[in-house]
Amino acid sequence: MTTRRRIMLILFCLLFALVSLAALYTWGALNWSYSDGDRAGFLQKFSKRGWICKTWEGELLLTSMPGAIPEKFQFTVRDNDIAKRLEQSLGKRVVLTYTQHKGVPSSCFGDSQYFVNKINVVPQP
Repeated sequence: MTTRRRIMLILFCLLFALVSLAALYTWGALNWSYSDGDRAGFLQKFSKRGWICKTWEGELLLTSMPGAIPEKFQFTVRDNDIAKRLEQSLGKRVVLTYTQHKGVPSSCFGDSQYFVNKINVVPQP
């Protein structure tokens, strides 16, 4: 084996190892959650956005008490069925169940680190 072929083989192996590590890291970041929880509030904004990778992104207004300035909770939805239910719930009070995934390497998976996987619409009194 010539020196040039040996160098090409080593470079190929290094490139393959780097791509494999990046794929493994991405898989781990998307499949293991840092935290799980629920957030309740009024669904203010929900849209599909992105230049190349289109993702469903939303904003929930969390109100602690009447008259207080609401905190915004930004989230991402990966499931189209949940996205349809959220579109129908704009302006309503909802409870969102989410998982938090820290360290996701690209915005192609979502702009936020909170991924909603369930929605419950709170009945109006």
